[in-house]
Amino acid sequence: MLKTTLVVSIVLVNVCNTLGTQRTVYRAGDELVEITRTKVTNPYSPLYSYYAYSSAPQYAQGCAQNPCGVGAMCQETTGGRPVCSCPAGYSGNPLTHCRRSECLDHTECRGDQACQSGNCVNPCSGVCGVNANCDVRNHVPVCSCPRNMAGDPFVSCRHRDPEEQCRPSPCGSNTKCEVINSVPTCSCLPGYIGSPLTGCRHECESDAECGGQEFCSQFKCTNACSQCGKGATCTRVTNHRSVCECPKGYIGSPYTECRAECYGDRDCPAGRPACIYGVCKNPCDGSCGVNADCNLRGLTPVCSCPRDMTGDPFVSCRPFTKEDLCIPNPCGTNAVCTPGYDRTNRERPVCTCPPGYTGNALSNCVRGECQSDSECSDHKACINYQCVDPCRGQCGTGAQCQAKRHLAVCTCPAGTDGDALVSCRPTKSYPVARYH
Repeated sequence: MLKTTLVVSIVLVNVCNTLGTQRTVYRAGDELVEITRTKVTNPYSPLYSYYAYSSAPQYAQGCAQNPCGVGAMCQETTGGRPVCSCPAGYSGNPLTHCRRSECLDHTECRGDQACQSGNCVNPCSGVCGVNANCDVRNHVPVCSCPRNMAGDPFVSCRHRDPEEQCRPSPCGSNTKCEVINSVPTCSCLPGYIGSPLTGCRHECESDAECGGQEFCSQFKCTNACSQCGKGATCTRVTNHRSVCECPKGYIGSPYTECRAECYGDRDCPAGRPACIYGVCKNPCDGSCGVNADCNLRGLTPVCSCPRDMTGDPFVSCRPFTKEDLCIPNPCGTNAVCTPGYDRTNRERPVCTCPPGYTGNALSNCVRGECQSDSECSDHKACINYQCVDPCRGQCGTGAQCQAKRHLAVCTCPAGTDGDALVSCRPTKSYPVARYH
């Protein structure tokens, strides 16, 4: 069927009494067709006439009649046939209207769009199957089934049993298949090593397959020192076997269990009465210094230097000397200590105040007021480093005393006589005989 879109030319004909032909050009698809209408008159009956129609492709005029749409280009084939097309950068129906394209290729569109028929569109439309997801990656639609669904994303996706991904198992021998986050995951069974995708094996079947510090136990390489018992010490490993010992003070088998010698003092013998960190010990052992004596008070060690020895009993004791009488100084402040003897002729420290000092040498010596008489006033004398009255206790009974130039001057008063340093007594009077 021809679809008439454009009348190119019309020739009018006198239909009354003259012969005439009308030619009309129509567009049929992308072709031009000429329709010819001719009036035919019956010579035997001039009043009777009719029209005869004929059609033929119209190539004669080619692109001259501008048969293409707005914005379209017209090119003639070798036979003169006109062909309409939209120019580069344009799209549409070249027989009706060509408009400028939104794009020429994918690069002119966003990453999530594609260039189709000159327009940037979502390329996912109608591409993926039922329940499938469509993501545009670099202008290309990518179909995938959602998590927990399976199938052909270009046809249909369906919900699936998570465990069916492990049936049959994609893993190797001696492995376990688990579905984790919708992905089948392979792992070796306990006690096995290797690649779970190809197959797992025992870690070892003999000691030779393990390192020098390990041995093969239940098909697994194990630290050789694990052969030691509880509380034991692993000293070395030889030929995949450990050498174990119980720590000092512990008893038992180092390959089964080492235990403390004691858990309290009651577990210890008399010679080692104290339980110290699980070991029975004599508290005096190593507690006192060289040459010191140690005695227990209960379980407490008491250190002391032997008689005739001195020093720090926690460090060292040495023979006693006279100089040790004054070390440390037993005397008072500012006092001088010198070795001496007591009334029983036993060695004792002797405390004295040094020259110029007075006081109690056992408690405190203080500096005196004077060293000589010249440091005192004329009527006083320097006695025991103090300026005092020189008359004090110097004269005899009944005598008078005057201090002069630091000295006591004793005299018997009038009416007395005698030794002023001893005693003054009244002078005796005798009667005088008169001779006539």
